Amino acid sequence: MLERLEVEVFLALVEELHFGRTAERLHLTTGRVSQVVKKLERRIGGPLFERTSRSVRLTPVGRQLADDLAPVVEAMAAALRRAEDASRGVTGELRVAFLGEWTAPVLLRAVALFGERHPDCRVDVREVQLSNSRASLLDGSVDVLIASYPFDGMARGPVLLTEQRVLAVAAGHPLAAERSVSIEVLADNPVVQYPAVTSVTFKRDRTPDHTPAGRPVPRGPSGGTFSEMLSLVAMGRGVLPVGEHSRRYYPRPDVAYVPIHDAPPIERGPIWREGNSTARVLAFVRAAADAAGPAGAGPAGGGAAGGGATGGGAPPSCVVATG
Repeated sequence: MLERLEVEVFLALVEELHFGRTAERLHLTTGRVSQVVKKLERRIGGPLFERTSRSVRLTPVGRQLADDLAPVVEAMAAALRRAEDASRGVTGELRVAFLGEWTAPVLLRAVALFGERHPDCRVDVREVQLSNSRASLLDGSVDVLIASYPFDGMARGPVLLTEQRVLAVAAGHPLAAERSVSIEVLADNPVVQYPAVTSVTFKRDRTPDHTPAGRPVPRGPSGGTFSEMLSLVAMGRGVLPVGEHSRRYYPRPDVAYVPIHDAPPIERGPIWREGNSTARVLAFVRAAADAAGPAGAGPAGGGAAGGGATGGGAPPSCVVATG
């Protein structure tokens, strides 16, 4: 078994690649850092770092050990956080976010119900964009995000919202006059693409490479935000499958929304980083499921897993910050 100090020194040196900075960060002497690394290398049976007078670099063995240790350390840290949460109840601060205007109402109902149940936990509410939604979860600036499924590499809760898919086309496009279209029309039109940072599985679901019949779908230009993508549609640069509530939240005279009669519905719900499955996060997910029951679907439509009470406005005991 590795000692805790060996793991801490090794992973800190992996990030810093500098013995002096590693020593400062861990409040150790440089000599002590070097001593721990050498002891670890003797145990491994080979060098973990290549050292010169000017640089420190990981060896292939060192990189492999770092890659293997990182998830283990994260899992241990998450277990400790969950134990701490359980021992003191749901307190502290929870950062929640929504992606897309139509997810905000269900998020705020969840915040209200969560506040009633856990008045000692401060809730910070914010909006994220396509470009930073994943990064916000990874860097910890957001604990729970209400967004569309699928979302690669994240834990997910129950479906809170569902909506029919529609095709956004330029107002003057021939398809704009249709009562509905088949998903197969994507093979006949360039499809506007989501930003490169967007989840691969999400993009495959929303803007597939092939239709269900196997026909290739031509790729159109990419937009950095949803509004930019709709502007590309309005310019006639491509079409874009979206949720039906884009009609309400993004009404534009230069864009028409045509129902897609043979596509599955879009599903949305809570998403969070698996390593951040704290008591606060899980309690919020439960509140979101309860608040978005049959009566809580509201203007965004759709059913939700879990029933129960629906929240109204935030009670005085729930501190809600927006930013």
